[in-house]
Amino acid sequence: MILEFKSILFRPHLHSWKNKLMRTISIIAMILAISIFSDWAAKAKDVELLAHAPERYVVSQGDTLWGVASRYLKDPWRWTEIWDINQKQIKNPNDIYPGDIIVLVRTTDGSSKLMFANEKATIKLSPKMRIEKLDIEKIPSIPSKKLEPFLSQPLAIEKNGLDQAPLILGSSDNRVILSAGDTVYVQNMPSDQGMDWQVFRAGKALIDPEDNDRVLGHEAVYLGDVAVLNFDTISSVKITHSAQEILKGDRLIPASALQVNDYIPRAPDFPIRGRIISVYGGVTEIGQNAIITLNKGLLDGLEVGHVLAVYRKSTTKLQDSKTIQLPDERIGLVFLFRVFDKVSYALVLHSAQAIKVLDAVQTP
Repeated sequence: MILEFKSILFRPHLHSWKNKLMRTISIIAMILAISIFSDWAAKAKDVELLAHAPERYVVSQGDTLWGVASRYLKDPWRWTEIWDINQKQIKNPNDIYPGDIIVLVRTTDGSSKLMFANEKATIKLSPKMRIEKLDIEKIPSIPSKKLEPFLSQPLAIEKNGLDQAPLILGSSDNRVILSAGDTVYVQNMPSDQGMDWQVFRAGKALIDPEDNDRVLGHEAVYLGDVAVLNFDTISSVKITHSAQEILKGDRLIPASALQVNDYIPRAPDFPIRGRIISVYGGVTEIGQNAIITLNKGLLDGLEVGHVLAVYRKSTTKLQDSKTIQLPDERIGLVFLFRVFDKVSYALVLHSAQAIKVLDAVQTP
C-alpha cells in the first residue's frame, strides 16, 4: 500500500514535468524553424539574379539543371536557395522534366523565387490515340554526356601502376599502329575479370606547383576498348574502339560498369584554394567542357559535386614601367566529377576567357 500511495502521489508531478518538457521542446523546435527559415530567407535574398533572367521558361529536351539555373542566377549551384519549396506540383527542385514551365516571382522583400507554373506546355494528341510520356526522363544536373568517357577510367595512378597489367604484344601482321577492328595478342590476361577491357598508357607525372613540385600521381591515358576473343597463355582480343593510336606495349585494365550519377552541384562549405595542373588532351588553353586536373583531392576535403571558381592573377605596368599586381579576376567555374586522394578531375562549366594551366581554383 505504501508503494501504491507513493505512486499516486507522484503522478501529478510526473505529468507536470512531461508537460513542461513538451512545451520546452515545442519552443526549441519553433526557434529552430524560425532560425532555419530566416537563414533560408537571408540566403535567398543574397542570391544574385541575372539582369536578363526570363520571367517564364519552358524546359526543353537537352536542357540541364545547370543550364536552366544559368539563365537565372550568377551562381547556378545556388538554385535550391530561391526555389519555392512549398510547391504541390513537385517537391524536389532537381526533378525537372521537359515541358515543365518555370516562372520567376519577385517578392516584396526584395528577394525572388523560382516555382512551377500551374499549366504545362501544350502537347497536341490524336483523338484516336492515347499517348503517355513514359520515355521522358528528367533533365540531368550537368551535361553528363561530356563525362561518360571519363567515369570508368582510372585517370590517376601510382608510379609504375600499370607495370603488372596485361601487355599488348602486337598483331599477327606486325602492324605498328593498332586501331578499331584489329585483332591483337595479349600477355598475362586473367580469365576471371570479364571479357571487356580498356587500353591505357602511362602518361605524365602530375606535379604540385605549390609544394616543391611534389609528384601527386601519374596520368593514365585512355586509348580505347577491347573485347576478349580467347583466353590462353597468349590471349587474343579485338579492338572495339580506339580513341587514340594503340601501340605494342600498351596495357589493359578491366572495364568497370559505367555510372552516371545524378550530380547535385554545390560549393564547398569551407575555404579551399588550389591550382589547375593539367588539362586532358594536352592543350594549353582551356575552354568550356574541357576536362582539367586539380592539385587538391579527398585529403583536402573535396567531394564529387563540388563547384570551384577559377581565378587568374593579372599585372599591369604604370607609366614609370613599375609593375603592380591587380586583384584576382574570376574567369570561370569548374565541377568536380572524379576525386582521388591527392588530385581531382573537373569539367569546365563556364569560362569567360581562356583558362590556363596554373590558374587558381577556390571556393566561389
